Amino acid sequence: MSWSGGRELRAQLLRAWDRGTLLAECVSGQSSFPCRLTLKAPTAAQMGDDFDAVRAWIARLRALPNYRIEMSERRHRVLGVNQVPSAVWVDTLDDALAILGKRREFECFSTLLARVRARRPELLDWMACKPHKALALANELDRLLDVVDWLAAHPRSGIYLRQVDIPGVHSKFIEAHRGVLIQWLDRLLPPEVINSSARGVSGFARRYGFRDKPQRIRLRGLDTTRSLLDGLVDADITLDADSFIRLQPAVSRVFITENEINFLAFPAVADSLLVFGAGYGFDVLAQADWLAHCQVYYWGDIDTHGFAILDQLRAHVPHARSLLMDRATLLAFEDQWGVEEKQTQRDLLRLGADERALYDDLRDNRIRPNLRLEQERIAFGWVEDGISALTHLSSPTVVSH
Repeated sequence: MSWSGGRELRAQLLRAWDRGTLLAECVSGQSSFPCRLTLKAPTAAQMGDDFDAVRAWIARLRALPNYRIEMSERRHRVLGVNQVPSAVWVDTLDDALAILGKRREFECFSTLLARVRARRPELLDWMACKPHKALALANELDRLLDVVDWLAAHPRSGIYLRQVDIPGVHSKFIEAHRGVLIQWLDRLLPPEVINSSARGVSGFARRYGFRDKPQRIRLRGLDTTRSLLDGLVDADITLDADSFIRLQPAVSRVFITENEINFLAFPAVADSLLVFGAGYGFDVLAQADWLAHCQVYYWGDIDTHGFAILDQLRAHVPHARSLLMDRATLLAFEDQWGVEEKQTQRDLLRLGADERALYDDLRDNRIRPNLRLEQERIAFGWVEDGISALTHLSSPTVVSH
């Protein structure tokens, strides 16, 4: 029979616990008790068919501890008048905790709540919204509050996280809990000390005024008649973002590639330099004003993510062009085709007509399912010819080896 029993009644309370409702009431001081549970009882027909089973169900139900069973008269044309359960109540929170076996967790939460109320009452609404997260942080709560206190006392400190000096707290602890700290600090700190443009855990340092690990740009000069550093032709150079922005190199072309081997083996090209790409991280390039005066070429894999990266680059460098990411290159190396395990599916609005047509064919699997051609699988002679043709058209010429 599918009549309500102890398991089904407990499941209703457990859903309230899992939603955080019972713990949240501890914060608000409100109470949903006494609480009436949904009861699925025998129908009149079922009572007539097997009244012994019904009596056994009633006995089991009335024997359940911590529930109040409300009885009412049920008239039956054969059985006459009988007292049958019509409602089940849990009268108090203590009863609910006993049924669920959650008293220890509730007491732990009550202890955490008292500490937060004493130290940072501004976080009480967070406790009500995220009670189970608070429980999971029970062992770290005091140290997290110490971090919050330090930041409140040192807004936009301009130091590295490693330099934060709080007893019992190290920078790795802060980094491991950036998600919850963001939720807390956004509630506590005045808006003027929060950099709202920095989002997510990766933007934690910038959001709250810490020094961030400098972004680094790796590049090579491609012109064998010039050098980016005096006396060092073809040097493999890594610059911090600020230095890259101020570089002002005397070149008219900049190539960007995502593959390190292609970065190292890229042919020499007059009046040009090469940047080792950073996936979807092109914000630094947008700050380099000198790039606006250069032809910019991006060479990525011929797959959906390669075109997504090109699209993202154009959000920062609108005049960037693609290199060797065309249908002719794809079809020339059919024997080198591979599989892109997880394709991107979003529309890319910054692609040219030919690029968009190829992207749509890849995304919609019109050529072959999950097709990709990685850039390092393209024959190097094809690469040299493609770059030579491109640079001849735009002048100056490719420098011979």
